[in-house]
Amino acid sequence: MTFKQCLVKRVLRFASLFLTALALIGLTAVLHVEAQPASNHSQLTAQPTILVRVATPAVTVDRLPPEARSTINLIRKGGPFPYAKDGTVFRNRERRLPQAATGYYREYTVKTPGSRDRGARRLITGRGGEIYYTGDHYASFVRVQ
Repeated sequence: MTFKQCLVKRVLRFASLFLTALALIGLTAVLHVEAQPASNHSQLTAQPTILVRVATPAVTVDRLPPEARSTINLIRKGGPFPYAKDGTVFRNRERRLPQAATGYYREYTVKTPGSRDRGARRLITGRGGEIYYTGDHYASFVRVQ
């Protein structure tokens, strides 16, 4: 295979992955728009403030990979966990989950078959009992029901 053919193949693969990611985001993101009244009601020309929130799609436990179900069982038992970072604070820097105080969320590794390291899959738990799964290292989440 020539260099040019190899380059074209890689560009097409990247474009395909990019378009797939966009399609998934478009299918799973549900926008909620709320209008807030202006603080000064005497001004008739004031425009309402628009807030846009992206709802996190939900899945049942049986729709998760088997490794994620095993990790959920370990979390419920309290361990032992296979990775040192399991149970550490998840800071939600990407702001893909509902905002909460630091320390509210904890992260756990979901084993990735064939991966030499921790891989990209994680479960995030909240103090309120909620569980989120990401298969793409925090780029997107689904809420586990």
